[in-house]
Amino acid sequence: MNIVRRLVICCAPLLVAVPIAGAAQAAACPAVVAQARSRYQATIAAARQLVCDSLVPRIPGLQVAVAVDGRLVWSETFGYADVERRVPVTRTTLFRIGSVSKPLTATAVARLVEQGKLDLDAPVQRYVPSFPMKPWPVTTRALAGHLAGIRHYRGAEFMLNRRYASVTEGVGIFADDSLLFEPGTRFSYSSYGWNLISAVVEGASGEDFLRYMSTHVFGPLGLTHTAPDRADSLIPDRTRFYDPDSAAGFVPSRPVDNSYKWAGGGFLSTAEDLVRFGSAMLRPGFVQATTLDLLFTSQRTRDGQPVGYGIGWFLTSDTLGHRLAFHGGGSVGGTTAFGIDRDSRVVIAITSNLSDAPLGLGRRIRVLFDRAATQ
Repeated sequence: MNIVRRLVICCAPLLVAVPIAGAAQAAACPAVVAQARSRYQATIAAARQLVCDSLVPRIPGLQVAVAVDGRLVWSETFGYADVERRVPVTRTTLFRIGSVSKPLTATAVARLVEQGKLDLDAPVQRYVPSFPMKPWPVTTRALAGHLAGIRHYRGAEFMLNRRYASVTEGVGIFADDSLLFEPGTRFSYSSYGWNLISAVVEGASGEDFLRYMSTHVFGPLGLTHTAPDRADSLIPDRTRFYDPDSAAGFVPSRPVDNSYKWAGGGFLSTAEDLVRFGSAMLRPGFVQATTLDLLFTSQRTRDGQPVGYGIGWFLTSDTLGHRLAFHGGGSVGGTTAFGIDRDSRVVIAITSNLSDAPLGLGRRIRVLFDRAATQ
């Protein structure tokens, strides 16, 4: 998923070096297979070889999970959550998922729309009165499709390491800045736009954003290993985080505090939780059919050009015409690849504890399972 590499911002100065050779050798395959179904054994073996050859030697620790039609068919862990102490990755190790937080937040938006509590086309000031008026109206729909003109990270903002007490305080980072363009006239990716959406969720629901996510999204979907990445808390099973280094292999990432961007990139999760979530988005149930259409229909610029992004999801199709929805996630000390095939009903997630990890082979793994699922 090319979006992973586009969204990751170069990380901080080097800290203590961790040699790659010993870590890679000790973490090499075989690893523990959590679950496998016989129909997919040959596919799992082929996909696993890709992971062992291309990812295991280059990444401290990772999880891979694949579900087909709502059933987990492959879940495996590789390497270390803590390289220095040789703590292995397990199925419940929590990774920073970066911008994969956006599809999760999109589900909160969808539920509020279904309940009639949120009008996507109303000015955001209806829900966030403190957000300054701009020369043009800014709507939640435009924010959700990266069409609102809200800027992205600037300077060292990606490396912020201070606690923000509320989503409204986090919005203050960019609230007074001018829009980059008139909303609707072009696509410009913005995590900050999604931070503003978290304030919209609070205003529309009357609940704290994180409480709303826990009560109305994570809990009902059974995402028991998905949570905010609280820097001021000891979180069981949270991995350590690493940056790549050509000389030393891996170095521990600089400390950051993601409290300013829960909705846009601040959650922790596991590969299994993500495929559970993606599987819930394959058919009506948790949300209505019309809501799935809303999430998975590309928004358009004012002149009618599709932007390849719905509400919280990048959208495309493959050579078979299958409808694909996906998102990459780049964090300080984490990279995630996540996607669903809405036609073959294959869902894949790869989580890792390395900045800018090379997870592009997620596409090849999806194709392998797509072929097996449609035989």
